[in-house]
Amino acid sequence: MATVTLTKENFNDVVEGDAIVLIDFWASWCGPCRSFAPTYEQASARHPGVVFGKVDTEAEPELAAAFGITAIPTVAVIRDKVVLYKQPGALSGAVLDDLISQAEALDMEQVRAELRASGQFQEQ
Repeated sequence: MATVTLTKENFNDVVEGDAIVLIDFWASWCGPCRSFAPTYEQASARHPGVVFGKVDTEAEPELAAAFGITAIPTVAVIRDKVVLYKQPGALSGAVLDDLISQAEALDMEQVRAELRASGQFQEQ
């Protein structure tokens, strides 16, 4: 599956589904971002059931700010509208694969219950 360009206009539509969504926050001037791009694309081909989105932080500063992005590349993982992971730095293909496997294996009811108990999650 090819990557999806995420903008403030389509972001909610993309993350509203029940698919796992990986997001690569990047910029064209960023060397590590350009180096990471092929790894991210290859992972998208290996995981057709996962949405691989890309946010150009220069074109979409509001999205970058909403996620508190201070370094790029940063990868985030969202499942069932819950941000499960957000970490700066380029990842290897094996680490991306492992991250996806971990997100797939989570019991999201348990995750929401833990977040509710800690006061970090509110029902919509």
